[in-house]
Amino acid sequence: MVAVVDYRGGNVQSVLFALERLGVEAVLTADPAVLRAADKVLFPGEGEASSAMQALRAAGLDAVLPTLTQPFLGICLGMQLLGTHSEEQDTPLLGLLPFRVERFVPDAAHKVPHMGWNTLQALRGPLFAGLGPADHVYFVHSYRAPVGPYTTAQAAHPAPFSAAVQHRNFHGVQFHAEKSGPVGTRILQNFLAL
Repeated sequence: MVAVVDYRGGNVQSVLFALERLGVEAVLTADPAVLRAADKVLFPGEGEASSAMQALRAAGLDAVLPTLTQPFLGICLGMQLLGTHSEEQDTPLLGLLPFRVERFVPDAAHKVPHMGWNTLQALRGPLFAGLGPADHVYFVHSYRAPVGPYTTAQAAHPAPFSAAVQHRNFHGVQFHAEKSGPVGTRILQNFLAL
């Protein structure tokens, strides 16, 4: 069973449709027992960090998600929430990976939010099997995780940032895999094969 975390985090329907296109019938749930029993867990998100963390705390999911041991994929805001702290509203996060989320600093050539297609670089790990450094994915975000030892893919806007992260069973992608065409489909298939 594949579970999608329900915390009103946005972007859920796009993820459910992407899974359906892959022939996967996922369950949308906030039930800790269902999440613990799932074979895979997806954690999508759009919006801002403090509201998302409030919703997770209200549902008790801030205590449940860190205990999960199956393959887990955070998408966009869902990836950022895996970190320790966000500059957005000075928000403590789930603390599953040792990064702090920072706001992009705009310049004349690079606007915020970082929105649109961008290439992936420095790929490593099972999510990127069969992909190369010229592959493009779709981003929409104003905050970023810096590059660190947990980084499994990078993109640049203009400086490099973590496009994907991993620690133990917890994976995260800053881009919207579900909106990234064949490349995103391959990444979701790779995740489901873990």
